[in-house]
Amino acid sequence: MEQQKKTGSAEAENAEKESVEKEGAGAESAKKEKTATERSETNQPETDAPRRPKRCAVINDLSGIGRCSLTVSMPILSVMGVQCCPLPTAFLSTHTAFPLFTIKDLTDQMEPVMEVWQKLAFSFDGISVGFLSSEKQVEIVLDFIRRFRTRDTAVIIDPVMGDDGKPYVTCTKELQKKIRRLVPCADILTPNLTEACLLTENPWHAGRWSRKELDTLMQALLDEGAGKVVITGIPFPGAIGNLCGERGESPVMLRNKISGHSRPGTGDVFSSIVTADAVLGNDFTLSVRKASRFIRRCIRRTEEEQIPQNEGVCFEEFLKSLK
Repeated sequence: MEQQKKTGSAEAENAEKESVEKEGAGAESAKKEKTATERSETNQPETDAPRRPKRCAVINDLSGIGRCSLTVSMPILSVMGVQCCPLPTAFLSTHTAFPLFTIKDLTDQMEPVMEVWQKLAFSFDGISVGFLSSEKQVEIVLDFIRRFRTRDTAVIIDPVMGDDGKPYVTCTKELQKKIRRLVPCADILTPNLTEACLLTENPWHAGRWSRKELDTLMQALLDEGAGKVVITGIPFPGAIGNLCGERGESPVMLRNKISGHSRPGTGDVFSSIVTADAVLGNDFTLSVRKASRFIRRCIRRTEEEQIPQNEGVCFEEFLKSLK
């Protein structure tokens, strides 16, 4: 009888212990399910330190009307998954191809912005440089690159200097000389044919360009220190060419059929796509091809809509195709 009592007591204790363990396991399971549900509802990743999107500082002007510069770069970089951090060099009512425009130079704001970014320890995966309105701004950009460039930072220079064989009204001889100092800083340089001539001090001419002439321009820019170069807007019968080159490789010519008239802002669209792809680590030549096809598509639609030439290209409805 005493043995039966002990056995019964032991079995009761074991049953109680198993009940407590099951309750504890059930509570822990419920806790995990609640945490997983909360994470799902708030879209929180499982890791404690989520990776931030790639970030690119874009140093360029802001024009209120005309689809160019920062009003082009911000949506394109964003839709391609790169955070666009604008550092405006000037504010214009309209870009300089319009018969009337106002311009507010923002040189005095650039260094304070740069100081704040550095004090807050911001870093950039890319630095893109476009329109610069003064020699002082070139010096500020050189300082910006020295401060923020790392071995993983892609620097893209779009030397906004001129088109159709002539410098823009804002690009003086002195400014042209200063901008040449940016060439060795460029991982990617994106001049049009006129700008390639201005950067290398070679004469520009209308009409057909021989491959020898173009290769000479390309080699001169690479010799100045640019890592990769694409010379845009090269005229061919019924087509526009882009010559891509990099150190140690033979230049490659990419051609696209002309789909309409030349328009302001297409260079900004082009450099924005190339910039985003560079920051994301995508292939250079494929990026140039993608940018050219995108612009062709935009020009075709803009012509169909009969948009005035100075208002640039209607790219907005095609942004999703860049994802």
